[in-house]
Amino acid sequence: MLIKRKTPADWIWFFVFFFIIVGGSVFHVLFFTPKNSLEMYQELHFADSFEDVQSHILDGYENNFTEEDFTYIQANTANRVGQFTLMEFGEMSYVIMTSPGTERLKILAVEALPEDVREFFLELGTEEF
Repeated sequence: MLIKRKTPADWIWFFVFFFIIVGGSVFHVLFFTPKNSLEMYQELHFADSFEDVQSHILDGYENNFTEEDFTYIQANTANRVGQFTLMEFGEMSYVIMTSPGTERLKILAVEALPEDVREFFLELGTEEF
């Protein structure tokens, strides 16, 4: 049985196809998925249908965003788009407001959460769907 050796042209074609596949995947992630709150708002507000938006919902959290929510967002214009990060440390939780739509996040404000708000977010993050 003869084994055909790969020629340099075979290797070049292999790498071309490999880079097209990998490059296309990277391009899609970089340019077609929202990276901050402003891009997420634009994705929701200008989407053609609820089905288009469902790809942005994390598996297991589908019940947290309904078609009625989508319809409301589409029918109304946001007064403001904010971006927040919640951090939990032992008995304290902090909310950090960051700049939406910027290339690098900048901190705008940091506040400790009141206990009732902290409990709300703790419960929200542990609900099973």
